[in-house]
Amino acid sequence: MNTFFDIEEDGRVEMPQWNELLIKVEKMESKYDGSLRNPVSNSEIIKMKQTIQQKLGNIIIPESYFEFLQNVNGLDFNGLVIYGVDEILLDNEADEEVQGFIETNELWYENDWQKKYIFFGNSDTAWYCYDLNKRVYVELDKPSGTLIQFFDSFDSMLSDALEASLL
Repeated sequence: MNTFFDIEEDGRVEMPQWNELLIKVEKMESKYDGSLRNPVSNSEIIKMKQTIQQKLGNIIIPESYFEFLQNVNGLDFNGLVIYGVDEILLDNEADEEVQGFIETNELWYENDWQKKYIFFGNSDTAWYCYDLNKRVYVELDKPSGTLIQFFDSFDSMLSDALEASLL
């Protein structure tokens, strides 16, 4: 698994919390002869960014989401699904079915009220999204769409979702 981190001004290396949680998920998967999906390549990320602009419009996707994909192409663990690169954009066929970011957002956009969100994943009880109007990451009740909580970044939203899946 690739690891992404920030180098602090004092030279310390700091990994995003979700990266540490992803390592825990990987360890749990390996106990049951499972594994995480392969990371995606730079060319797959480029194709994904281009297709997002074509199909979903001029939306900004956080670089930390792409960093996540460069660790693992989506996740399906203990009821939590984080969307990956759509299978049609992959250079090689995926070993298991991936819920693609673009196709899943297109599906959610069939309901008008959901068009104000960018959907990154879901669990049995929640959606993990970016609210385009309020410019904040949110966890919404599924299926009512009621706000559960706000997050200051994609990283904190992903970390919260991973923590919940590890309980």
